[in-house]
Amino acid sequence: MTKDRESGRPRGVSRRGVFGAGAAAVAAAGIGLGLGGCGGEDDEVNPPDTRTDPAEHIARANRQAAGTLPFSDTADFADADRGFIAALTPGVVRSEGGKVVWDNDSYNFLQGSCPMSVHPSLWRQSQLTAKQGLYEIAPGFYQVRGLDLSNMTLIEGETGVVVIDPLISAETAKAGLALYRQHRGDRPVTGLIYSHSHVDHFGGARGVLTEEQVAAGVPVLAPVGFVEHAVSENVYAGTAMARRAAYMYGAALPRGPQGQVGTGLGQTTSTGTVTLIAPTRDITHTGQQETVDGVRMVFQLTPGTEAPSEMNFYFPDRRILCMAENATHTLHNLLTLRGALVRDPHVWSAYLTESINLYARQSDLVFSSHHWPVWGTDRIVEYLSLQRDLYAYLHDQTLRLLNQGYTGAEIAEQFQLPPALAEKWFTRGYYGSVSHNVKAVYQRYMGWFDGNPAHLWEHPPVESAKRHVEAMGGIDSVLRQAQKAYDASDYRWATQLLDYAVFAVPDNRKARLLQAATFEQLGYGSENATWRNFYLSGAYELRNGTFGTPTQSDSSSLLTALSVDQIFDAAALRINGPRAWGVTMTTDWRFTDDRDRVHRVELRNGVLIHYDRRAGDGLPAPDATVTTTRAALLGALLGGGDIAAAVRRGDLRIEGDAAVLAQLPPLFDKPDPNFAIVTP
Repeated sequence: MTKDRESGRPRGVSRRGVFGAGAAAVAAAGIGLGLGGCGGEDDEVNPPDTRTDPAEHIARANRQAAGTLPFSDTADFADADRGFIAALTPGVVRSEGGKVVWDNDSYNFLQGSCPMSVHPSLWRQSQLTAKQGLYEIAPGFYQVRGLDLSNMTLIEGETGVVVIDPLISAETAKAGLALYRQHRGDRPVTGLIYSHSHVDHFGGARGVLTEEQVAAGVPVLAPVGFVEHAVSENVYAGTAMARRAAYMYGAALPRGPQGQVGTGLGQTTSTGTVTLIAPTRDITHTGQQETVDGVRMVFQLTPGTEAPSEMNFYFPDRRILCMAENATHTLHNLLTLRGALVRDPHVWSAYLTESINLYARQSDLVFSSHHWPVWGTDRIVEYLSLQRDLYAYLHDQTLRLLNQGYTGAEIAEQFQLPPALAEKWFTRGYYGSVSHNVKAVYQRYMGWFDGNPAHLWEHPPVESAKRHVEAMGGIDSVLRQAQKAYDASDYRWATQLLDYAVFAVPDNRKARLLQAATFEQLGYGSENATWRNFYLSGAYELRNGTFGTPTQSDSSSLLTALSVDQIFDAAALRINGPRAWGVTMTTDWRFTDDRDRVHRVELRNGVLIHYDRRAGDGLPAPDATVTTTRAALLGALLGGGDIAAAVRRGDLRIEGDAAVLAQLPPLFDKPDPNFAIVTP
């Protein structure tokens, strides 16, 4: 066992006992560790067939949390209610076909007292994020909250209203705009602003604006690089991210005290139509000023913070600051559980410092695209400063410990926040957690490998599980050990054992049901909403089978925003490499809608390579030349189209060996939005 170089204690064992009183895992999960004695060797394994109730161990831990957290501080409730005008009644949004894409009324149970199946801190946060309706946050400044995961902000200009961040779906954005107009008049949308490149801040664009309005001169503003990052994140790895997002946001879970209660950032994601209208005006540098419909704004670019393309902005005539998603009422993610690039907490904290120095001390109100605003200069400075300190502390202390040789998992177990940070509601881990954020910092600098050669070439999950089960004496022995751990409330060990059992013998019903019960206990005790949703989603699928992906990962609106380079990039990601090993082809693609641009595409060694051709480049002649448009290329390669049919229609005109293109379709794999997560 590796020992602490200073004290000689085994790593993970602190002066306060196993894992430490302030261990990140306890803080994130919100539960005790349950290291009590186990039952006898002959204990029977009889997992429940239906959803479990919270065990006494979990109930006790939740009662303890209720007695130690500052629930007497109700300032957030006053701020969340301030300026309330009206709610959408009923709080349900449907598509044109009648499908429910948003149902905030399903969270009415949150008006009751906290049950033992929900961590009391998470219950409080969900009560706040479930508040729904139109709010006036300052004269001429309005927010629609509780109609999607994010907020939509509306600012009244000289002739109409400027919209900031139009939610995820066109349907919810349209409903939000209608609610505003019901109470403020039928003002036209005179500008649209995307604060950053995540789908919950642009997906509803066509619910508030049309392409025709944009063509007529309504500006659409976004930080530089917005389209590239918005599209690439949702298309390149979109299928896998959307499947995991179904776990993270719990969109398919039943609502209720033993089900989904929220996500910490909002309630969940809407499941309507994701759209995109391309920006017409880029924000390229901090200090850039723009005026839209008489509303003057000064922008602060913050790339690499909560999103790779993001910006804050200040309204100098009103002393109001918008922090996009760089400061909200929770610890955010450095690596979101749905999957994404690891965010940089060092850069994030530096930009927050810049926000404080440039704007905070000249602000009377700060709002973000999630949660509720903060009023008062002193409160704003404290709020942003503590958020800044939070990300800086996570970064610096993780680096300090990794340079002492600790791994990400070891750092996460012993990591403690300073009391001044841990005691604030808006720094608690409802969406991100200290535990997985610390591991993200480690990953950013050190990668997946912890340096131990034993971990360099481990067996993949199924083969590893089979060997573990055999070494422990077979499936019945593993299940007895898992039941003992479960009965002793050592759920972390139980779930590890049961993971081996499920992956080694996937049709063993007892293993699945006991793992589901274990996941439920871990979920009931978690203060972090996304951890709870992951645990309960895993339990649901073990009991009922896959719920797939409730949201669409690559809507037609996003696909149409792809550039030629991005279309070929996305196509390359679908090439089945082994199937394409023996196929070699070279084609040129001429685009009549892009100044007869010629793009060379080569397939060799299972890799699709592409680049622009230049006049007189001396390249060898292609096997075929295809004349087409970007839209036709998109339909043929990614849009579910048929290359042969496109040729017959004349959308693709081929010179040379037409048989070359016929080799492509069989080489493409289709992404699977229903892949298994908790089973092999």
